[in-house]
Amino acid sequence: MKAMILDAQGQPLRLAEVPRPKPGADQVLLEVRACGVCRTDLHVMDGDLRQPRLPLVLGHEIVGVIVDKGAEVQRFALGQRIGVPWLGRTCGHCRYCSSGAENLCDAAEFTGYTLDGGYAEFALADQNYCFALPDTYSDAEAAPLLCAGLIGYRSLVAAGDARHLGIYGFGAAAHIIAQVARWQGREVFAFTKPGDVEGQAFARQLGAAWAGGADAAPPREMDAAILFAPVGDLVPQALRHTVKGGTVVCAGIHMSNIPEFPYSILWGERCIRSIANLTRRDGEEFFAVAPRAGVRTEVECFPLESANEALHRLRIGQIRGAAVLVAGQDTSQKL
Repeated sequence: MKAMILDAQGQPLRLAEVPRPKPGADQVLLEVRACGVCRTDLHVMDGDLRQPRLPLVLGHEIVGVIVDKGAEVQRFALGQRIGVPWLGRTCGHCRYCSSGAENLCDAAEFTGYTLDGGYAEFALADQNYCFALPDTYSDAEAAPLLCAGLIGYRSLVAAGDARHLGIYGFGAAAHIIAQVARWQGREVFAFTKPGDVEGQAFARQLGAAWAGGADAAPPREMDAAILFAPVGDLVPQALRHTVKGGTVVCAGIHMSNIPEFPYSILWGERCIRSIANLTRRDGEEFFAVAPRAGVRTEVECFPLESANEALHRLRIGQIRGAAVLVAGQDTSQKL
C-alpha cells in the first residue's frame, strides 16, 4: 500500500510503498477513505511531541471501511464505515481507566503517534476504540469530527454552562464547536490572528456574535474562554476578559510557554485548566449531538501524496475549516 512516512522529526513526509498490515484478534483493517490533517500532526513532525514511534504513519482522524477483521471482533461488520480517533488503546485497569478518565492513562497509545495512523491507503485500529459514524456526513466531512470535533466537544463541556464564550484560534476545532455552542444558546466571541479579516468573517458566518483579533477586547466579559490556538501568551489575555469564577480552557496538546502574569487577573476564583486527549464517552456523546446541532464541517481536500502541502498550508494558516486527505481527490477540491 501507499503511505506517507515520517522517518525523523523535523523532516517532511516520504511517500513509500509498504506492506499492508494484517489485523490482530481484536483489530479491524480499514481501507482509508479520508483522514483529517490536524495541528497535532505538525507537533509530532516538528518534535514538540517527543518520542513518537518511528518510522511512523501520521493521521488520527480516520474514516474508512472495514475490509478485514480479527477473530474476536464483534462490534463491527465487514463493509461497515467507522471512524478512528487519537486515543488508540488504554490499559483498561489503572486508576484513571477505572474512574472514567481513560484519557489520562499512563499506558495509553495514540493513533498517528505511537500507532500508525491514516496517512495511508489502509490502517489498523483496535475495535474497542473506534466509532460508528452518523450517515449524514460524507467521508471527508466526517474526518475532522474525530479530533477537532471530539477535543472541541470535551473543551466545551469543560467550559461549563458559560453563556458568553470566547474562542481563541478559529480553525478546525473552533469552526465545529462554535456551531454546537450556538445551538446550545451560547453567545460566541471569536478571536483570530490580528488582521485576519477573512477568518473573522468566517466566524460570523457560523454564528459568532463578535469576531476580532486576539489582541482585542470582546464586547463584554466572558464566562469562559477556550484556547485552540497553542499560544501561551493568550492565557493571560483571556483571563483579563473573563469574569470572576470563569474558566480558561487550554485545548491544545502542546502550547508555547505561558508568560508570567499578575495574580490579580487569576484571583476571584478564575480557573485555568487543560484538556488531555479524549474518552470514548466523549465520542458517544458528541456523535449523538453533532447531527442534532446541525454541525457542518468545511473541508479542503488533498490527495494522499500531497500531505506535505496540506501540512504546510495548515502551518501558515491557509486552511479555512479543516484539511483532509482523500484518495483520488484533486488538490483544488472543496466540499
